[in-house]
Amino acid sequence: MNYMYKIGVVGDKDSVLAFKALGVDVFTVTSGEEARKTVDTIARNRYGIIFITEQIAQLIPDTIARYDKEIIPAVILIPSNQGTLDIGMDRINKNIEKAVGTNIL
Repeated sequence: MNYMYKIGVVGDKDSVLAFKALGVDVFTVTSGEEARKTVDTIARNRYGIIFITEQIAQLIPDTIARYDKEIIPAVILIPSNQGTLDIGMDRINKNIEKAVGTNIL
């Protein structure tokens, strides 16, 4: 049985195109509805990690929250080419606090 999962990145074209060079599947979106549909589709298609730019993640908070309850796929927020909104780091801090009981970062 093959347990290999794929990695995908979802965001605006300028932010995610460079990931193609790393062999990551790239999904460009321009709206919240398009982002939600894309994330839901790739989550069903053996993607173990889905990187989403913070700007796009802001448009689909309910979708992000739904996958937070799942083991696979792991949804990880990354800064876009326009910079960070610190949403990804805030999520990491909250997860560490939940797991350890205190923020060690």
